This record gives sequence, C-alpha cells and structure tokens, in this order.
Amino acid sequence: MGGTQLHIQKLDPRDDLVVALQPLAAGQVVELGSERWSLPGVVPAKQKFAAREFAAGERVTMYGVTVGRALVGIKAGELISRANLEHASDDFTGKTRSYVWTPPDVSGWLGGTFMGYKRATGRSGTANYWVVIPLVFCENRNLAVMREALNRALGYHRTAVYEGYARDLVRAHGAGTDLDGVVLEGVSDVLPVFPGVHGVKFLEHGLGCGGTRQDAEALCDLLAGYIDHPNVAGATVLSLGCQHAQVSLLMEQLGRRNGAFNKPLHVFEQQKAVSERQMLADAMKATVRGVAAASELVREPCPLSDLVVGVECGGSDGFSGISANPVLGHVADVLCGIGASPVLSEFPELCGIEQSLCDRCETPELAERFVQLMRAYEGAAKSCGSGFDSNPSPGNIRDGLITDAIKSAGAAKKGGTGPIVEVCDYPERIKSRGGLVLYCTPGNDVESTTALAAGGCTLMLFTTGLGTPTGNPVCPTLKISTNTELATRMSDIIDFDAGPVIRGERTVAELGEDLMKLSVEVASGVVTPKAVALGQDDFLPWKRGVSL
Repeated sequence: MGGTQLHIQKLDPRDDLVVALQPLAAGQVVELGSERWSLPGVVPAKQKFAAREFAAGERVTMYGVTVGRALVGIKAGELISRANLEHASDDFTGKTRSYVWTPPDVSGWLGGTFMGYKRATGRSGTANYWVVIPLVFCENRNLAVMREALNRALGYHRTAVYEGYARDLVRAHGAGTDLDGVVLEGVSDVLPVFPGVHGVKFLEHGLGCGGTRQDAEALCDLLAGYIDHPNVAGATVLSLGCQHAQVSLLMEQLGRRNGAFNKPLHVFEQQKAVSERQMLADAMKATVRGVAAASELVREPCPLSDLVVGVECGGSDGFSGISANPVLGHVADVLCGIGASPVLSEFPELCGIEQSLCDRCETPELAERFVQLMRAYEGAAKSCGSGFDSNPSPGNIRDGLITDAIKSAGAAKKGGTGPIVEVCDYPERIKSRGGLVLYCTPGNDVESTTALAAGGCTLMLFTTGLGTPTGNPVCPTLKISTNTELATRMSDIIDFDAGPVIRGERTVAELGEDLMKLSVEVASGVVTPKAVALGQDDFLPWKRGVSL
C-alpha cells in the first residue's frame, strides 16, 4: 500500500513513538516527512508504534519526554504494548530556568462578561444552588428522607419518567403482558417551584467519624468549601453530635476560608433535638424558606476574569492528548490571558512532566511546593506497595495509554502553556487569578472533581475518550469527547466533540475558541450541560491516603 501522512502523527520532533490516527494493516507502508516504515503487524487506531529500533532497557520518548523503558528489543514499526514497554519517567527538581510565555490572541475576549451570580465576597457564581450536608455518615438516612421529600415537592425530582416506566412495568406484569412492549416515555414535565434555584443538592458521604483527627479536619474543610462556594446560595447541615467532624470544626474551617461569611446556614444536631421527626421537620422548613429566598437572586454581568475553571479528564484514550486535551489547553491559555483561572489537578497523572511544570512556576517557592506534594504523594503510594505507575486503568491501557507517563504527558495538555501562579494542597481554597493553578487531587475522577469544586471552581471542562457520565452537584460540568464516534454513540452525555482535530478538519485553536464560547454560554445559564440535565451529582470526598 502507498504511504500517507494522514494516518499517523508524531507529537514532538524528539519523539521515537508514532501514533496511529487510523487503523493500520500489517505490511502497510506509512510515511511521515522523510521517514518511512513497513509495519510488521496490525496497529489499531490510538496505538503507537516504534519509530526506530530499541534495545532492551532503552528509554522511549513521546510528547518530548521519557514515557517508558523497553522491556525487550523492539523493531522499528512494531506495535508498542505492555509486553515490550514499562513505565519510566524523567527525574525532576525545583525551578531550573526562567519561563517566558507567549499567550494566544485574546483580544476578542478582553473585557468580556458572563451572566452570573455576584456574591457578597466579590466572587461570581455560574449557578445558584442550595446544599444539604451531613457532617457524618450516621445522618445519611435523614439526608435521604429530606432528599426524597423535598425534591418531589420542589420539582427537582429527575426520576419521574423512570417512576412512570416502573409503574407501567408492574401493571403489564400484573396483566400478563409482555414487558418488552412497555415503552420508556420522553422527559419528565415536572417544573421547579422556585426556578431561580437550580436545585437542592444533598452531599451524601461515608466519612465524619471513625478516622483520624486529620480526616475530620479535611472533611470539614471540604464541606466548608461547598457551603462557601460561589454557586451556592445557602446550606442546611445535619449533625449527629458525637462525631469527630464537629459543628465547631466546620465553623472553624468556614471562618478560615472566609472571615466575612454571611450566607444563610442552618445547623441541626440530632442528639440535641426532641425527636428525629421534629428535627427533620425543622430542617425541611428552614430549607424551603432558604430556597424561596435564594430564588429571588438574578443573574447579572460578571467579568470573564472571575471564572475559575477546573480542567479534568476521565475514561481517557490514545486520542486524549492529541485532540480534546490540547483543545482544553487552548481554553486554559485564553483564560490565563484574560486574568481568569484554569485549574489542573490529578497529581498522579502529572508523572513525567514535573520538571516542565516546575519551570513554569512563577517563583522557586511555588515549584518547591509542587515538588514536595508530588514526592509525598508518590512516597505514600510506594509505602503501600503501589506507585504512580499503577494509575492507568484497563480501559486506558486497552486504548493506547500503555504507561502512566504516556497518560500523564497527554493529560497535562489540559493545562495549556500558561504560567503557574498557585499550587494548592487538598482541599484548599483557590485564591490566585490570571494564571494556571495546580491542585493536588487523586486521579480518581470523582474524588478530583469533588475537590476542585471545594477549591472554588465554578465551571468544569472534562475530556473523555471512552465515555464517562461524571458530574458535580454544584459545579456545571461540560463533557468533551476525543473522537467523533464516542460523541455520536454517547450523545446523551457528550457536550462537545474534539474529533475533527483527529481527522485534520479543524485546528486545536479553532475548536478551542468554539469551546470557550460554549463555556461562556454555560456559565451564563444559556446552555445546560448534559451532566446537569441528567442530575449527575457525583460527590466523593478523598480520605487522604493512597488513591490514584
């Protein structure tokens, strides 16, 4: 067969791995510039083949960095797999050189606004929620009672269509009718009683007692972040009374985050109540009053520089670092250029590109903090017999992310190229503006998005190559697919398709501008992300320890 440059790609001139953009057949001849390969075997789309011959033990480069070590000799053109490549990455230290950033053209965005909610603290929200929070897992049953009762009464109940379907199935069974003839109807026509509030969110979790003092402090800090969040109008808190995560500890963390906190906050402690029945009645009454008052708030113009945008990936594939993540990186650079804050997290997925991130830090002190967090995190993983190299999931590996360094080098593209102005540990509040923020979280999608919202992200952009429904209770989350096949097959969860980059139909910058426009529309309430419409309210606090 004749060669073509459309089938393959090198991501950096220094690379000795080549990515297949389309399926390549055994015996096929492919060319890239002056290089030419005859492939000894099949190379599926998203997978890589060797650009040169490797001896066992040699380091392998992709994205311009070390991403692995050859386990055995590898022939030029041979498919890269777990059988012939193991994880390896470059060492890193603190800041070693100055960094000069060339921002993209942001003239069309400077001075722009979105329609948001201005809070008393001066921060702007992209949505308006009320949250109900248990301080300990012992209150989860009471939380569930409130959730079922209030969501139905207030019109936030998103499963009405399925309840009708379930009733139809039961009737059909009782009548002896074939259940395959029962049809799931369209969307529910339930409308909220207070449309100015986008929902009452119930943050169920399994923590609050039985752990260490540090666990309780981290949980209360995280929950304080949700209560103080710019997208939250007020909160109802349920406490048992005897747990480690005391009300006083929550208030201490709230005061530390925001000394001028003045949102409506209603706390109910069961061990001080006359009865569970009375406590729930009082909590529901306070919540309805709070939601009714919050519904009076209206959107108003807010500067785009107020946006704090978490960039996340999950269900990644071999195209993530080529299409969706670089598109997101362009948005991150636009945000940096207009004085807003993109936030890059998932520290186990920054393995191998630490030095470039250190050099992008504005000060040596920031770089040193990043180094300390990375070393402490991996040290904790190794002490349990694991390590960052265990991060890639079976799905990641199957779709081309053979090592953690390959996954990390592609994942870091989400953060663009802007200067790093802040490094935050979990679950600190993000304070800086006008540059990239690094935020220490696990690679676990939901633990990471849960933390990003607590840090103050008011919007999340989430890339996926395999498909994941992940969302957040209070932070609108947009899903960006790496390939068009996924965007078509899972159109119920995907908001934006970066697949045209793979086909060469659109550039990363062009799609990045489109995604930035969509992000502003979501921040303004003009467009509702699929995860929000589906009620995908994933909430999973990180019990500080080994989670990759």
